[in-house]
Amino acid sequence: MPTVLSALLATGHWATWILGSLGLLVTLLPIFRQTAWWIRICDFPRLQIVAGLVLSLVGALALPTPRSFGHSFFVVSLGVAIVYQLSRIWPYTPLHRKQVSDARRPDDDDDFHLSLMVANVLMYNRDASRCVGHIHNLRPDIVLAVETDDWWLSQLQRIEKDYPYTCHAPLPNTYGMLVFSRLPLRAPEIRYLLDPDIPSFHGRVVLPSGLPVQLHFLHPKPPAPQESKNSARRDAELLMVGKMIQEHDGPTVVAGDLNDVAWSHTSELFRRLSRLLDPRIGRGLLPTFHADHKLLRWPLDHVFHSAHFRLQDLHRLTHIGSDHYPIYIRLSYEPTGWQEQELELEEADADDEEEAEEKIEEGVEDVFLGE
Repeated sequence: MPTVLSALLATGHWATWILGSLGLLVTLLPIFRQTAWWIRICDFPRLQIVAGLVLSLVGALALPTPRSFGHSFFVVSLGVAIVYQLSRIWPYTPLHRKQVSDARRPDDDDDFHLSLMVANVLMYNRDASRCVGHIHNLRPDIVLAVETDDWWLSQLQRIEKDYPYTCHAPLPNTYGMLVFSRLPLRAPEIRYLLDPDIPSFHGRVVLPSGLPVQLHFLHPKPPAPQESKNSARRDAELLMVGKMIQEHDGPTVVAGDLNDVAWSHTSELFRRLSRLLDPRIGRGLLPTFHADHKLLRWPLDHVFHSAHFRLQDLHRLTHIGSDHYPIYIRLSYEPTGWQEQELELEEADADDEEEAEEKIEEGVEDVFLGE
């Protein structure tokens, strides 16, 4: 029995040190802000990393082991890493102050409301009924569907009688994009900002009140070995849009599957450049990927907007057969809220502007070199 107990304790010690060391490594790597996919992917699972760090800390404190400087340093490092990881996640919990105020305009005042459904449908998913069902039930003003090919276009065209304003780029490469709108679209345009096979949508939608709202819809490649060896193009595309937004100060919405988490350095830099708000701050993570794995989820689908809007509704929709959950948002145009929410705006400084230019140049170079 003592031999068995000793073996179990030894296994526990090794497991604690291995899990804790791995947790410390993946906490440290993203701080260096390198674009390699195996570094940038560490931005995503912060909740899962916290869980591993906590287990390691419990093991280090509970298992009998000789106290030494190395052990103490390990325990303190785990504690610091946990606090750091939680500080990155904390804004996206209800414990934090809301960055976007709740709407004050009556919900039935449609003249100044804008609703949007964002759905990564998964191109290989051949069940369109659940996605169409959400559209019929929610009746959003705009539907953005990504990972859409010609089959998905044929399935979603059945809603065009209610959504007469469209702009489509169906593609067989999992980066197709379809936009349907009840409201008039002005100067709608599909653009290929960096990659010749990665579309994005840019244009304006006109609310019933006559108010134009600038729209930018994106779906860049993720940093993953089968997609892109680094995050250079994804980061550059997002920051290029951030620079575009700097050129106008009217009501603006940016949405899509950005293949990045809201707490990443690039997402935060984008918010400072564009001076847009994230309605999830102070409300919850709203993880949209992976729909089939409860323990491996993080928020990849986003909606950012200018301080002209307050939030009427935001929630994650039910499964549509994709690896992403759709999200639905309803915004209320309340320009008097600008002064109140202006305090929440994050301003870009000279260092941010310089970093953004460098990242955009890096993304352009990456395309040129065909990395």
